[in-house]
Amino acid sequence: MGGVTDDVWANLTDRFVEGAYATVKGRVRTYVLHHHLMDHLPPPPAAVLDVGGGAGHQSFPLARLGYEVVLLDSSEGMLSAAEQRLAAESADVRKRVRLVLGRGEDAPSLTQGRRFAAVLCHGVLMYLPEPASMIESLSACTAADGVVSVMALNAATLAVRPALEHRWNDAQAAFHARSERGVLGLDTRADTVEELSSTFADHGVRPLAWYGVWLFTDWLTLDADEDELTTIAEVELEASRRDPYRHLSRVFHLVGRR
Repeated sequence: MGGVTDDVWANLTDRFVEGAYATVKGRVRTYVLHHHLMDHLPPPPAAVLDVGGGAGHQSFPLARLGYEVVLLDSSEGMLSAAEQRLAAESADVRKRVRLVLGRGEDAPSLTQGRRFAAVLCHGVLMYLPEPASMIESLSACTAADGVVSVMALNAATLAVRPALEHRWNDAQAAFHARSERGVLGLDTRADTVEELSSTFADHGVRPLAWYGVWLFTDWLTLDADEDELTTIAEVELEASRRDPYRHLSRVFHLVGRR
């Protein structure tokens, strides 16, 4: 375990883990990102570092496929939830997962300088004042020819939510904004694909591909059975790879190679 940081997620863990990830929107995120990753990750048992990995919703499925996973998170509450979820996995999966407490910016030292075949950082950059420090850390943890995967808030679509909620003055302001109050009540910061791709390149990571995430499901309140959920997720996956749909997504997924 690394050093403890202020745990702003302590009071949000249940709402995030049991609420957000259990919704249609949350399950679509996991599905869409997983399929993107499968297009770029080397085969198991490659080692994966999940920075800001929360309760393991994205990386535990990789461990089930045979990947070796190190999940690093700055929140004791989130890691406790990850530990509880991990306890329900098989012994083979549990032995492939290691949980580490600490900041993503400190990942190189917390992982003792180890280099990983893939480094994930999904839904973290939006809570940081700027992305460069984290991208530098992710790159430092990535092996040569390894994959870096980040999911960030899309600065190009900040006006959509307030407009759909008939908050027209907020929508007008959002055309020029780079931040907003997120659905969990925390302030979030947005990036563009072009700027984040440039930051990748500045730290030795060559952008490979980018995708949209949450086009339709982010703007709707949905309740679906398993069959409908599968169809929704497949529609979102298709939209995530196509223009102009991916440009309109709430968040985007950028993948690069070191």
